[in-house]
Amino acid sequence: MANIFEDATSRLTEILSHLTVSDDIRERLSHPKLALSVSIPVRMDNGKLKVFKGYRVQFDDTRGPCKGGIRFHPHVNLDEVTTLSFWMTIKCAVVGLPFGGAKGGVIVDAKSLSNLELERLSRGYIRAIADVIGPKRDIPAPDMYTNATIMGWMADEYSQIVRQQAPGVITGKPVHLNGSLGRKSATGRGALFTLDQWIKSQNLKPKKLEIAVQGFGNAGYHFAKLAHEAGYKIVAISDSEGGVYAKSGLDPDLIMQHKLSRRQLKADLYCDATVCEDPGYEVLSNQKLLELDVDILALAAKENQITKTNAANINARNIIEIANGPVSSAADSILEAKSINVIPDVLCNAGGVTVSYFEWVQNRAGFYWDEEEVNQRLKTIMDRESNLIFDMANEKNISLRTAAYLHAVKRIAGAIGERGTHEFFQNKLIA
Repeated sequence: MANIFEDATSRLTEILSHLTVSDDIRERLSHPKLALSVSIPVRMDNGKLKVFKGYRVQFDDTRGPCKGGIRFHPHVNLDEVTTLSFWMTIKCAVVGLPFGGAKGGVIVDAKSLSNLELERLSRGYIRAIADVIGPKRDIPAPDMYTNATIMGWMADEYSQIVRQQAPGVITGKPVHLNGSLGRKSATGRGALFTLDQWIKSQNLKPKKLEIAVQGFGNAGYHFAKLAHEAGYKIVAISDSEGGVYAKSGLDPDLIMQHKLSRRQLKADLYCDATVCEDPGYEVLSNQKLLELDVDILALAAKENQITKTNAANINARNIIEIANGPVSSAADSILEAKSINVIPDVLCNAGGVTVSYFEWVQNRAGFYWDEEEVNQRLKTIMDRESNLIFDMANEKNISLRTAAYLHAVKRIAGAIGERGTHEFFQNKLIA
């Protein structure tokens, strides 16, 4: 069975069949530029020393400094981080950012650490990778089980190492530590902007559409909250512990309040006078949520949630990928045969890296924007790139994912081509 990186890059075969480009392009996009493995010793609260394994992969920097998040998770591995860095390369090109792709991670159950242990690990990770990052080389950001506080620690550690203030080395920082307004909600907000343009292109109305959301972390919560406020009906929400369904609709803010207080999602938590006065709330598993008959299935959890083993059971009419890689390449074919539209991750979840770009720009300029300006700039980019991709898919009669990759690879190929390819070097430059 192909690993996740092989599965991800296998899509390049179809993409490149639609383009007349040098073979150099596929060769360059099949290998990461740098893959670093590090050991991070941390003194635990009980006095014992524990060594954690970490990674940083820089996939491609043809279009600019590398950009990509850092995740703390027990199942982090080099193959996963490499794949995520590949997707970041495509994603940055999709929305036209002057970045290449990178990703990082540490093998750790972050929930099991105290705050002091978490800080030591975060700073230790930056010490381990400090030689390969920087505001002009590689700019990390938060990802799964990392957040603004952790980014603040990391940026501070880097500044101590280089003996100067360097806020542009990390994005997703707390606002009072030179972070950007609007960054926390950016991934979910960007996904909603993309969805809004998609339903407009399909002549649909938000108030008539039902949405199920798998994954209720930062991105899933903000998407659900903003979609609810925009008039969409959120009928189901789940996290890693399970989920809740209500045909009459759910209020994501109330769901989040209960999740934070009880640390789980179960229907009986919501059936009180303030949340569900009417019957009809029920517990459901993540798998059952995926199989709901809804207008829109929002995937905001992890990779490979829909694969060839369960794709035939999917009943949603549209899927939006807010997480990275939630649909495998084999599942793509099955969903396409079922006429299910998939708005791909490399477009749909690009709001986060776009506002990270805004943060980097503000850090370098020393001039900061208000939240309304950040959100408006995000909308401008997401609306423009979404419609370019939707139009391309329609004109060429190809899937939205193929269109998004084509859109990105054209930009990457242009940058690679300007530096010279096999075909260029076969010819004489000056006659």
